Amino acid sequence: MSNMMIAEMPACERPRERLLEFGAGALSNAELLAILLRTGNSEVSAVGLARILLDKFGGDLSQLVDATVSELQELKGIGVAKAVEINAAFALANRLSKIKGKAPLKLASPLSVVDYMRETFRGKRQEEFHVLFLDTKNGLLKDNCITVGLLDRSLVHAREVFRLAVREAAAKILLVHNHPTGDPTPSSQDLQCTRKLIEAGKVIGIEVVDHVVIGTVRSGGSREYVSLREDGLVVF
Repeated sequence: MSNMMIAEMPACERPRERLLEFGAGALSNAELLAILLRTGNSEVSAVGLARILLDKFGGDLSQLVDATVSELQELKGIGVAKAVEINAAFALANRLSKIKGKAPLKLASPLSVVDYMRETFRGKRQEEFHVLFLDTKNGLLKDNCITVGLLDRSLVHAREVFRLAVREAAAKILLVHNHPTGDPTPSSQDLQCTRKLIEAGKVIGIEVVDHVVIGTVRSGGSREYVSLREDGLVVF
């Protein structure tokens, strides 16, 4: 068999066609690998080469996942391109598993919000207004930057904020923005904007948890942030 490609295999044995018809769950590990390999070598088909590759690493995917590009290339029929593609596929799968297995970041206090946003705001010369979408346990679902460089808080539209909140299935939202001057004292517009969003949230049924304004820590010991809820500046 001379470097048989998947397309040249009998229809009942083509892993691509089987995946399209039955789904990835119906394919063996060797068949899934064969789709990445595309071709075999002068002696075996792509599926055959995939089986040899698995056997080389004890038939265990967990060992194959850790194989280096150089180790993959030791097998006849796997060059640099194929080895890199296999390595990249496993790297993506590994990252995805970490994302899925990771519990949402809990934002249970103003300080936890500051710790989360500090690096985002570091060195920024313009204001950024973010909305953090939370689940019922204050776990972070998503962070959306709503406006950049706009001092006029009337441009933060409730309909846009809550449209995104509904799309993310958020139970609560948390408002946060930076003051590049370093002074976190909220402006009258900040307070007015917060009140409007709180009222809109009550109508829709999505709670506004807090509005945190982040500045910078100064040598005089001034605060790095102001929490409108913590300081009682707005009734939530």
